[in-house]
Amino acid sequence: MSLIMGNKEYTCTFEITIDLIGGKWKPIIIWHLGTKGTKRFSELKRLLPQITQKMLTQQLRELENDGLLERKVYPEVPPKVEYSLTNSGESLMPILRMMCEWGEKYYDHADLDKDCSNI
Repeated sequence: MSLIMGNKEYTCTFEITIDLIGGKWKPIIIWHLGTKGTKRFSELKRLLPQITQKMLTQQLRELENDGLLERKVYPEVPPKVEYSLTNSGESLMPILRMMCEWGEKYYDHADLDKDCSNI
């Protein structure tokens, strides 16, 4: 079976999902916006201290282009831009919560702060 979405071809819907939210940063960006609400770029950068500005910009653009987050620009000086999840982005939160719970169980033997709400 071949699925076409945009200019990409996929063999299954799981492949589409991984393409949309895969990688190191996208799930974490979605998680922060889903658990902490609308954020400005600088707030997201503070929440993700290890990400470069270039990578954060790239990941936000991809998530916006894929319809998972919304970028709202306010007409003021200096420019104010806020990011929030779309309905499609929000629909990923139960999956990410389940992944967090799985991680908590997997690392249950480790002495770590396992509360995903602190991420």
